Amino acid sequence: MSKARILVIEDEEDILALVHYNLVKAGFTVETATSGEEGLRKAESSRPDLVVLDLMLPNLGGLEVCRRMRSNEDLAETAIVMMTAKGEEEDIVTGLDYGADDYVAKPFSTAVLVARIKAVLRRRAVGRGRLAGEPIVVHDLIIDQGRNRVTAAGQNIDLTVSEFKLLCLLAAKPGWVFTRTQIVDAIHGEGYAITDRAVDVQVVGLRKKLGTGETYIETVRGVGYRFKE
Repeated sequence: MSKARILVIEDEEDILALVHYNLVKAGFTVETATSGEEGLRKAESSRPDLVVLDLMLPNLGGLEVCRRMRSNEDLAETAIVMMTAKGEEEDIVTGLDYGADDYVAKPFSTAVLVARIKAVLRRRAVGRGRLAGEPIVVHDLIIDQGRNRVTAAGQNIDLTVSEFKLLCLLAAKPGWVFTRTQIVDAIHGEGYAITDRAVDVQVVGLRKKLGTGETYIETVRGVGYRFKE
């Protein structure tokens, strides 16, 4: 993980220098860009493992860069960690809906940023290594996707189809934040008419069935849900 290649896209020179210094210190190979246009060009040419992306970029903003990366076949799987100004809750949700993996809010601790980057890269590595249909084992839960069965501490848990899909989605990527829109799209398909409140109710129902495992599903206030790492 320490030799992963990272591209930092940030137009504020002081922040860019600080992030660059700390990522190099952490053992990463780091490239930088000061605009969205330059960042996309460098991402396409160097194919980094992860992009640290500031949302408040001039001209081509960070959200558009994120959207273009996810629509580009060559960059669709590149991990993205967003840097946002404090209070940009709507942009955070939009960025996660576009496919960003995580975010840090400014002002942030460089130690936290490095930790978030390592966590995203670790989750990506686990995701690539997991075979399709292979049982997911997290904490004391065993989620057998092939048999459509869930057990907790050896006890079977009876879930609806939607609850099972929701649990698989979250547990397959512990620590990964999913917005309510992403949850709906993954479970029901894009364009399915369902409210955020309905998603919350479904999560409440799933938590209740998990019993002592209810704490595994964490609420990320204003954003969505994630499975505890």
